[in-house]
Amino acid sequence: MASLPPLVEPAAELTRDEVARYSRHLIIPDLGVDGQKRLKNAKVLVIGAGGLGSPALLYLAAAGVGTIGIVEFDEVDSSNLQRQIIHGESDIGRPKGESARDSIREANSYVNVQLHQLRLEPENAIELFKQYDLILDGTDNFATRYLVNDAAVLAGKPYVWGSIYRFEGQVSVFWEDAPDGLGLNYRDLYPEAPPPGMVPSCAEGGVLGVLCASIGSVMVTEAIKLITGIGDSLLGRLMVYDALDMNYRTIKLRRDPARMPITELIDYEAFCGVVSDEGQAAAVGSTITAQELHDMLEAGKDLAIIDVREPVEWDIVHLPGATLIPKDRILSGDALAELPQNKPIVLHCKTGIRSAEALAALKAAGFSDATHLQGGVIAWARQVDTSLPVY
Repeated sequence: MASLPPLVEPAAELTRDEVARYSRHLIIPDLGVDGQKRLKNAKVLVIGAGGLGSPALLYLAAAGVGTIGIVEFDEVDSSNLQRQIIHGESDIGRPKGESARDSIREANSYVNVQLHQLRLEPENAIELFKQYDLILDGTDNFATRYLVNDAAVLAGKPYVWGSIYRFEGQVSVFWEDAPDGLGLNYRDLYPEAPPPGMVPSCAEGGVLGVLCASIGSVMVTEAIKLITGIGDSLLGRLMVYDALDMNYRTIKLRRDPARMPITELIDYEAFCGVVSDEGQAAAVGSTITAQELHDMLEAGKDLAIIDVREPVEWDIVHLPGATLIPKDRILSGDALAELPQNKPIVLHCKTGIRSAEALAALKAAGFSDATHLQGGVIAWARQVDTSLPVY
């Protein structure tokens, strides 16, 4: 366990209004006036105003963190509202950063909100991080997580990391330059990214909405502890939460002795590979658009349309005439005997990532005329049949 000195010096004073506002903090002996002044002086950068960013931003603001930065370039979509509680129905179509800023101002007008409406890139991350005391990373893809980690190392900043999927969440604190040799970073937990397709995103696999609150609030708790120097931080520990079993457990983390020092930022998309090299190679010249598939079906072409998603996704929406064969059954070889040899096969998933992986397996098994649908069922629903639901 890591008990650390306060990250931030205290502000000069609290106003009369601030004393009234934060009174429930001020009467906690460990936190008190000194801790609240440190929160007032703190500058915290939150990456993303989505599932984890939403509760984190609201609670950082409510707690009295003086300056909050938001990195966000996306817009509010109706599918966000099931978990991204900083946005409302009237915000659909608005930039998430602006919606989040307005909600923060409504929660606490004393907070200075800095909006960074950009995509975090190797070219901008280090300079941006240097402007803040602490980073909170609630992103949902490995490429950005490694970028945040490496930029935080090079900027000399600690950061709180959170991750969610379906009913499970994880939280830890990473800080390469932590005092007393306690330094760890994300690469000690995950030396390399998992293979493409191994870990679905929340968009592909789903997430229980309220899980975001559970994990986001733990992230803010860790941020407050780091800023004020109270308690034992999660530096050196991974907290794992299972909502179905309702249990929190912590696992001790150690520095990976084989880890190379981080000296520069790299191409993280290439490092993580959203689609495997095999999937990319198989898709070249074997990818058709939704309109092309529609035209082939209209012309009466005899095709086998194979849906490689999961049964729960099929229940939401599926293409007419399709057959459901989940990707894992194709990759394991179990389903190859069910595929027709005498007509062209068109694979599809939700967005085209899983179908590319399945396509590579089919090509390797000798199905040379198989193709996959670019953009998946989402592209079909947006370009061909707009009456279909999008999930």
